[in-house]
Amino acid sequence: MGSTALALTLAASLATSLSSAASAQEKDTLVIARSMDVNALDPARAFCDTCQIVLTSIYDPLTTLAPDNKTIVPRLAKSWEANENQTVFTFHIDPTAVFADGSPVEGKDVKWSFERLKNMKGNPSFFMDGVKSIEVTDPKTVVITLDASNSEFLNKLSAGFTGVINSDVAIAQGATADADADKTDKAEAWFLTHSAGSGPFALSAYRPDDELRLTRNEAYWGKKPAFSEVVFRQTKDSVAQAQMLESGAADIAMQIDMDTAGSLASPQVKTEIIPSYNFLYIALGAGAKSNTVPLTPDVRKAIALAIDYEGMIDFTVGGKGKKQSTAIPNGFSGTEGLPERKENLAEAKELLKKAGVPDGFEIEAVYPNDNIYGVDINLMMQKVQQDLARIGVKVSLKPSTYPVWRTQVNGDGIPLTAVYYAPDYYGTGQYADYFAMMPGTSWSKRAGAANNPAIINSKEAPLLAKALASAGADQEKAFHELALEMMADNIIIPMVSPDLVLAHRADIEGVRYSACCNLPVAEISRKK
Repeated sequence: MGSTALALTLAASLATSLSSAASAQEKDTLVIARSMDVNALDPARAFCDTCQIVLTSIYDPLTTLAPDNKTIVPRLAKSWEANENQTVFTFHIDPTAVFADGSPVEGKDVKWSFERLKNMKGNPSFFMDGVKSIEVTDPKTVVITLDASNSEFLNKLSAGFTGVINSDVAIAQGATADADADKTDKAEAWFLTHSAGSGPFALSAYRPDDELRLTRNEAYWGKKPAFSEVVFRQTKDSVAQAQMLESGAADIAMQIDMDTAGSLASPQVKTEIIPSYNFLYIALGAGAKSNTVPLTPDVRKAIALAIDYEGMIDFTVGGKGKKQSTAIPNGFSGTEGLPERKENLAEAKELLKKAGVPDGFEIEAVYPNDNIYGVDINLMMQKVQQDLARIGVKVSLKPSTYPVWRTQVNGDGIPLTAVYYAPDYYGTGQYADYFAMMPGTSWSKRAGAANNPAIINSKEAPLLAKALASAGADQEKAFHELALEMMADNIIIPMVSPDLVLAHRADIEGVRYSACCNLPVAEISRKK
């Protein structure tokens, strides 16, 4: 045999060997294709959809959300009690819970993690809003006292951003929970390549715009996950994700849009279309400095009545979505029985006439030029433009980058904008805290309350307080009344709640959508 032939034979043999090894490895590896929006991997700094999945895989929170997406169940906390006023919560840590290095999870770790989350003053710090004190009464017991009643506090603690960190390990890497943690903490870079949690997985590698790897935590105190490794592959668009799925290069594709889902023909790929809690909305800056006419309640209601909501769902997601009445997702407390938003051009024109602008007016729309949850925001705004033109409102579309948009919406304000929202946990309170026209909320400020105090709705804060101090039917009723007030504000007007496509290889089981965790990776397995 000649040297060339021998070389080819050896190469073929090596390729076969490597292929077999790769195949064996792939069966024990879960590959997820998604566009990764990671801003950090530190629970006190991270705030993104991918972060939500990763953090709940690495760091156990005290509670979690059951598969029904409504019921709070134990995680690190084996049990808990709350006082009658829902201001004092006592948590009992599971005695079997250990971190990945084998050390026990203790009350001091909970206290340190929560105080650091608050003092870091990052995007997820709001989870600790209202926490008055944290007391460790023994190594396995933590008492948290709030400054006001909050019957949804257990819901907040199901979020991955409240995951408990091994304080000894993190402190050794420069982390701190001191009051000035936002200035003195030195652990951000370390958290990008390491983890210190008690979850089913541990972080093994992260390369921005490339991939993120998790390895099974062999010391995990709960049910061991089926896969020894999980790989998130950076894959920006829906078509590329679908190609990876069909070729077998990915087991799960997380951002497949409806059109692409319809084109998947391989019997080795399964898709399921389910309702989501995500939604896209337009927002009216009643106090924006560049308004050409006052965006009074009548004008805002006219704009809301001019939208063709059924047509919007067809136009944006091909009918694969739901209408949403207010800035609280369908299925959350308070939303049952809300009146549907409906198009009524005649009433819209009458309201504009009453407001002194019978011939309409011009309005500037600045918004992020993005495609999110399968919806092209620019196309959505073109539909808004067409709808409002029917009542004489001329919309000037100005798609923008996120940095430019943030600067403007948080500065002088934007007359008309559009963006999206997804839940951080299962609980209505977060939507009131963000969208309601109460003093200090993000959207009361963005809508221009400082320039136009009349947009503040004095009924909403008492209703929120009543809801958070109640339970059962009383809570549902208070949240429902709050939802009606938020709907009547016509500052935040939902356009569409897109259905969600779950797409995965046929041999993958356990894929589901979670309001707290997005994708519970540890529940996923491969058929044998």
